Amino acid sequence: MALELRPNCECCDTDLPPASLNAVMCSFECTFCTDCAEDILHGKCPNCGGELVRRPVRPAAKLVNNPASTVRIFKAAGCISQKSA
Repeated sequence: MALELRPNCECCDTDLPPASLNAVMCSFECTFCTDCAEDILHGKCPNCGGELVRRPVRPAAKLVNNPASTVRIFKAAGCISQKSA
């Protein structure tokens, strides 16, 4: 089963296309932009507490048979800092 490659940051709703180098995710595929991951979340997923790592880029040719997700997950209230959590 392929990664979902979610289309946006859950915190700020920034678009994160499949080729983005500014996307990070946890092992449950919760997805965030690098700005939110570093400045607000401090490398820790607010949903599961897991480590946030750079999301791999799927080669464009592979997107034909394994497209990225179009389902946007967004926390309208934003994300809570994980610095002391």
